[in-house]
Amino acid sequence: MSLKKSYPLRINAGILAAVQRWSDDELRSLNAQIEYVLREALRREGRLPRTPEPGDQADQGP
Repeated sequence: MSLKKSYPLRINAGILAAVQRWSDDELRSLNAQIEYVLREALRREGRLPRTPEPGDQADQGP
């Protein structure tokens, strides 16, 4: 399970309202939508640490 941390976020009210509408459309909570958008942006930019896929050499035992 991944570690979750709290972080206070100051955000423009219009942006927050738009993300809230988007999260409603996607049937996600506002928090989950913000995390999703951040994760996708990090993934696109190659800034997420690589996680081993099932079947990778790192998952193979000796």
